[in-house]
Amino acid sequence: KVIFLMGPTAIGKTQISLCLAKKIKAEIINCDSMQIYRQLNISSSKPSKKARKEIVHHLFDFVSPRRAYSAYQFALAARQKIKEITERDKIPLFVGGSGLYMKAIIDGLFPDTKADLKLRRSLNKISESDLFKRLKKVDPQSARVIHPHNKRRIIRALEVYIKNKKTFSYLKKNTESIENKYIIKIFALNMEREALYERINRRVDEMFKKGLLAEAKKLYSQRISKTARTALGIRELFDYLKGRASLEETRCLVKQNSRRYAKRQLTWFRADKRITWIKIQPNYKPQQIVKKIIKGIS
Repeated sequence: KVIFLMGPTAIGKTQISLCLAKKIKAEIINCDSMQIYRQLNISSSKPSKKARKEIVHHLFDFVSPRRAYSAYQFALAARQKIKEITERDKIPLFVGGSGLYMKAIIDGLFPDTKADLKLRRSLNKISESDLFKRLKKVDPQSARVIHPHNKRRIIRALEVYIKNKKTFSYLKKNTESIENKYIIKIFALNMEREALYERINRRVDEMFKKGLLAEAKKLYSQRISKTARTALGIRELFDYLKGRASLEETRCLVKQNSRRYAKRQLTWFRADKRITWIKIQPNYKPQQIVKKIIKGIS
């Protein structure tokens, strides 16, 4: 089995996941697009160091904020973790709020290899037979299914190989769904909108108390990637540091954007009919939710 515990920001996934992992002998894998980054600790609401010692956690804090990192790259790393964890007779438990990451892991994504017109023109000058010989050498599997006279497809396969350093056939294999290999169970948490928004507002206040501004200042002095820059709180505080808003205005904007983000998360998850929804109350106990999830797993 592979379990996903998803839901909007600030709903309390971390505490529930720790309780669940202990009950089902699971190891937790991050499924949040910002918690992969080092230095984005408060802004991404990562599990505490104590929590990560309590239960084995994977794919947190492993990417420099200077680097852009794609859902495709994450899916490859996550699928490898699934293999390793299941071989240890443990259950992989993905926890987070990124619907795209979840989809990439389960259904697969093909890397976004943009057309390189310069490379294509260069390859197009080479004869069909020589191109096909080159393809047979670097990607024999693709050469077996592409016709020797289909120059366009031969060039595309070579372009993908040159740009990704991996063969077209390898990349295609990794876009296949894992649902035929594992029993996938997806659970998503939700609560009444007003209660969720109140939790989000409190979460943002706590983030500022813990030092969100200091975290943003450290990142501001670096050239961080466009991906890392989208972290809630970071982009708004960068504007504050540029003198475009007061600190109180910035705090209100972080709350507003966090609420909007939660709404987008829920919209994404509602479109996936594989998800089992669990409605929770504001003052829930993690153990109560874990019982429902375990019932849904069995």
